Amino acid sequence: MSDTPLNTGTAEPFVSAELYAQIQQFYARQMGLIDDGRPADWAETFTEDATFQEASRLNAPLKGRTAIRESSTARQARLDADKIDFRHWLAMLDVRPQPDGSLRTRAYALAMRTPRGGALDIFASVVCHDHLVPAGGGWQVRERDLYHDGSGRD
Repeated sequence: MSDTPLNTGTAEPFVSAELYAQIQQFYARQMGLIDDGRPADWAETFTEDATFQEASRLNAPLKGRTAIRESSTARQARLDADKIDFRHWLAMLDVRPQPDGSLRTRAYALAMRTPRGGALDIFASVVCHDHLVPAGGGWQVRERDLYHDGSGRD
């Protein structure tokens, strides 16, 4: 992300309980879209100019909703071909308001995959840093930065 990742030790204010619940619902909906095999709809939860950085990604960050959509569509095709169900679980959500009305969030996420008829495999444990911006009465992700456990970043 362009700014320093959220430092939970600072005295930044918390959001209201109502806004916190809205952000939890945003993430539940967003993760549900990708987990239900709807990558095009999932990509719509990102701004047109969004960036998506993943520590394990060897390439440069994905830039723009179109690149995010193409990458997630290709990933879904691989999961479908391999008959794998994929799920995301977010927890320990911290939401901090920014002076411009946007939000900075930090959450832990588990990514799990299950081959049809097989056993659950926890694929990755990550820290997710997002920059959310208001959009159409809801929220969109402008920046997402994922740090995999073991990558040396948090």
